[in-house]
Amino acid sequence: MEPIQDFSSLVSRLRALKERKRVVVVCPNDPHTEYVIIRSLREGFADFLLVADTPHLLNAEYIRQQYPDHVKVFEASSPDVAAQEGVLLVREGHADVLMKGIINTDNLLRAVLNKEHGLLPKGNVLSHITVAQIPTYNKLLFFSDAAVIPSPTLAHLDAMIRYNVDVCRRMGIESPRVALIHCTEKVNEKFPFTLDYVTLKERAEAGEYGPMFLDGPMDAKTACDSHSGEVKGISSPVVGHADMVIFPNIIAANTFYKTLSLFGDANMAGMLQGTTAPVVVPSRADSGNSKFYSLAFACVCSDTKK
Repeated sequence: MEPIQDFSSLVSRLRALKERKRVVVVCPNDPHTEYVIIRSLREGFADFLLVADTPHLLNAEYIRQQYPDHVKVFEASSPDVAAQEGVLLVREGHADVLMKGIINTDNLLRAVLNKEHGLLPKGNVLSHITVAQIPTYNKLLFFSDAAVIPSPTLAHLDAMIRYNVDVCRRMGIESPRVALIHCTEKVNEKFPFTLDYVTLKERAEAGEYGPMFLDGPMDAKTACDSHSGEVKGISSPVVGHADMVIFPNIIAANTFYKTLSLFGDANMAGMLQGTTAPVVVPSRADSGNSKFYSLAFACVCSDTKK
């Protein structure tokens, strides 16, 4: 399978599948979410289960009337009940992906993280992965964690790498190149996460993550710019060619996310990992395009079509 190099190819990969993905959308009654649903239906890669609270039921019914063979509508008495019903549909195997509409993220996550009836298996780490299409980079760039884990421990970093390497392989990258990010290339006990980086590299060398290249600490420029590595005299399969960058904390990752979006003119997509099915939780400020590509990204990474 050829690596998916951009979002256009991502959508083309979905359209080539023999079966449509099944997506539950909780509270699908804002313009951007409706845009995502309609566009996905027109592209022909998804069927939808729309769980709408009663005051907004007509919006969902209107979409169903346009695509009666590919849309089902479920009524809920409130957004919280809609979240519970959406999670239940995924738990019972009726859908491959869960997506947030206009419902508050905290309300949806309360249902997703419910210990008895949620989607996060006991012991799993909840994490977020972003994929960026950057005009000045020659391939998609994956990174974590810009949204969920404030200060990752060694166990968190290990889980992030495992999740993200799996995602890369689903995107056709058989041996992902992973950079562990810091402001310098030196390991220093004043920055405890750099000591974790040493342990992670030992695990990678032992084959715990399968075929892949992992190196660091290094700065983000060195990870993605070969000239920077040459100037610094750093030789590594990762330098200048990173498929994935792992950040030491949410401040660095989120700043990277916002900077790429605002100043780098990057298209972005993201989803939650660690759950039994991908969960798409776009921000209300995200564009319709970003939400659409986030759903397409989650669909490619869902378990039913590896």
